[in-house]
Amino acid sequence: MRTTALIEKGKDGTFGIFTPDIETTIIGEGATVAEAKADFENSVQEIINAYREAGDELPTELKNIQFVYKYDIASLFDYYSFINVSKFAQVAGINASLMRQYRMGQYISENQMRKIETTLNNVGKELSAIKLV
Repeated sequence: MRTTALIEKGKDGTFGIFTPDIETTIIGEGATVAEAKADFENSVQEIINAYREAGDELPTELKNIQFVYKYDIASLFDYYSFINVSKFAQVAGINASLMRQYRMGQYISENQMRKIETTLNNVGKELSAIKLV
């Protein structure tokens, strides 16, 4: 089963991951997105192991579970830290200082979020088409 795992930066500066679309509570936390993902994946394994050790049947929602990670802007730029925020802002047509504010967790409108997502997808398509000689 495929389900969403949301990654967000908290007010305390740490990152958290949670699953809003399933009944089983699975969370992960860390100082970085990578740490939060490792904690999240560990939590998944602990839950599955607990069911097995108790001899209980695994809920259907946890059988062959796969996650589609969705990021807020701060977590995106933390996890993909090789992306230069200022250069990306230029490509997206967004003021660089505003993009840095988004990266720090400032509120972002739905319109700006879609603009960033579209730019990311376009850059991804362009990168996936690259052929080296």
